[in-house]
Amino acid sequence: MPKAPTKRYWTVRSSSIHNRGIFARREIPNDVPIIEYIGEKITKAESTRRAEALVDKAKKTGGAAVYVFTLNQRHDVDGAKGRNPARYINHSCAPNCEAYVIRGRIWIYSIREIKAGEELTYNYGFDVDTWDDHPCCCGAERCVGFIVEEKQWPKLLRKMEKLERDVKNGKFKVNGANGHATPLVNGTRAKKKSA
Repeated sequence: MPKAPTKRYWTVRSSSIHNRGIFARREIPNDVPIIEYIGEKITKAESTRRAEALVDKAKKTGGAAVYVFTLNQRHDVDGAKGRNPARYINHSCAPNCEAYVIRGRIWIYSIREIKAGEELTYNYGFDVDTWDDHPCCCGAERCVGFIVEEKQWPKLLRKMEKLERDVKNGKFKVNGANGHATPLVNGTRAKKKSA
């Protein structure tokens, strides 16, 4: 089990990616635990119920945030309640961190050296089937425009090319990024890491 860092590596402040973000207070070495993602442990059914309620809220208000991490096959962690500054870590298509589940807890690790002042990010790993609900604002040179798990980028490209052909052939008219209110989502699937 990783020990909590003896130094506080991070601080919360305004982000150019989205609202607030977590930034390195000092240089962070590669492959160290930076912060634990904490929250309420909930069942998959409760997770789905909360997500659907937030989608409904987003349709009415234009914004809602989901802070749910997949913990295992039966449970998720909802980081929206209580003190969980890790929920402010934004998505990037060129991340400097990764989330790992270690003995039932979610830890955010550096995946390279991170300079002081740099924003901490990870790839949220959303499924390509909901790509158009999650536009990406990371600004990375390799940004694909949507928050999708990297291994699914080829499938995303095929879907986008098909949509472009359909628009060109007059099958669809595009109204904005996706033509409807989009919930602002912050959550992901964490990887397994041995202790």
